[in-house]
Amino acid sequence: MRLHYHPASTCSRRVLMAAHYLEIKVDLVLVNLFKGEQNSPEFLKLNPNHRVPVLEHDGFVLWESYAIMQYLADMTPGQTIYPIEPRGRADVNRWLFWCGQYFMPGVGILNWENSIKSLAGMGSPDPIEVARGERLLTEAATVLDAHLSHREWICDSGLSLADFAIAAPLADQHSAKFPVTDLPNLQRWFMQVQALDSWKKTQAGAL
Repeated sequence: MRLHYHPASTCSRRVLMAAHYLEIKVDLVLVNLFKGEQNSPEFLKLNPNHRVPVLEHDGFVLWESYAIMQYLADMTPGQTIYPIEPRGRADVNRWLFWCGQYFMPGVGILNWENSIKSLAGMGSPDPIEVARGERLLTEAATVLDAHLSHREWICDSGLSLADFAIAAPLADQHSAKFPVTDLPNLQRWFMQVQALDSWKKTQAGAL
């Protein structure tokens, strides 16, 4: 099982967290995003969307981080982070879809404007785009903070793929200046995720 990834990629990190938690060994293949390797003809044969991560397993090629997480869980007998019971699974799926639809757009804008552009030497943040990203992320993060006010993890089933998926981008909350640091329930939950071995094993230098 091979995972094409980059350590700075939020989407790669959520998949690696799931793999570590499920104790699935994956061979890591670095795709250097800063050198444009995601645009190479070889990589585009795996994922025409120019994105990491991509999983290869016995001739099966799978892209999209949420789908890869679900696949890894379904490959693991007895796992508890992706429920088999329909309502429990629907609850996790609900938050995975919410992450992609509501949480990640603002995350992506702010990460690009406040972090990646400077790292790639592409100029200063665009204030209009920063304001748009802050509005989108504030709306989504406020929903999550309220949801977490009386619960330990995001889903009723306990720690799940939803926690890994939504926590992964918060590794960049300071460098990308996410407007979430004053949300107490979100930050308390995030500290719990950071205490997990599966989080620590995906920190820079630990891969």
